[in-house]
Amino acid sequence: MAAGPDGFFAGSDHDHGTCVSTALDSAVAVCAQRGVRLTPLRRQVLELVWQSHQPIGAYAVLDALQANRRDESREGKSAAVAPPTVYRALEFLLGERLIHRIESLNAYIGCVHPGARHAAQFLICNGCGSAAELESETLLTAIDSAAADAGFAIERVAVEVAGQCPDCREAADGA
Repeated sequence: MAAGPDGFFAGSDHDHGTCVSTALDSAVAVCAQRGVRLTPLRRQVLELVWQSHQPIGAYAVLDALQANRRDESREGKSAAVAPPTVYRALEFLLGERLIHRIESLNAYIGCVHPGARHAAQFLICNGCGSAAELESETLLTAIDSAAADAGFAIERVAVEVAGQCPDCREAADGA
């Protein structure tokens, strides 16, 4: 099950190729608008984060990059990638709001609203491992109100809800 461009779990008719292409095109546009460089390595890291709608850890990104580099080196190109290089690329993508970090998983997922300042919430499926970005103003308003009532100044909001996506629920009900 995959998260669709609208931020919810999509069905089997989800066109992931178009999804990734749209995400990369949006990232190029956001970076151009801001005057920052989406280097080939940063773009490759972003594409790896978007390769599925399952959150991916930094070392999985590193492994994938190194596998790509090994393939390229057979063709007489490029050298190995070091962990700090991957972390710098991820930090850039986070800073430009092109990806999100899912803290409970210590992993990253593509942002369905790249470049827009927002506090995303995540629905994380315990069955298939996919995640969907959810934006609920009602939820954020409730958090803001509860914090204000407590005299608390919010610095950052991270809402991560674990459960089962519709496909996994359907599979469980059918079993």
